[in-house]
Amino acid sequence: MKKQIFLFATFFTALAATAQEVVSSQGETYSNANGSIDFTVGEVIINTGSNGTNDLTQGFHQTNWNFLGVEDFAPDYQATIFPNPTEDVLNIRTSTFENVTYTLYDTQGKLVMQNILSAEQTPIQVSQLAPGAYSLCINDQTGQLKNFKLIKSH
Repeated sequence: MKKQIFLFATFFTALAATAQEVVSSQGETYSNANGSIDFTVGEVIINTGSNGTNDLTQGFHQTNWNFLGVEDFAPDYQATIFPNPTEDVLNIRTSTFENVTYTLYDTQGKLVMQNILSAEQTPIQVSQLAPGAYSLCINDQTGQLKNFKLIKSH
């Protein structure tokens, strides 16, 4: 019995020691002589407390929150795709296209199409693709620059 209690106590001690850890790509820590506070972007609020002057919220941390369907691996690299959703032709517009490639994947991660960008506005023929969701990755020789979510309609 003592062995079971010891194992139970050890398990919850280890759980409590790691329960307050979060890895976040955005957020901040503020501190002064009275205390400190940490916050992250993308946290769903589950509880709010107030003392009349200050509000404090707590919640679950989200690992990835993507508002626009664009993952921005290189914030200085500017690229847009249009129209989205698309039926026949998808355009990729960027001022830096030399040595840049695009890769199109379906929802199962299967490679559908791959080529190089040929101009500031590169048209891609997508009329032959089945309607559905796709992922368009823009890469250069150093790695991923942008990742777009794309909808192919009828």
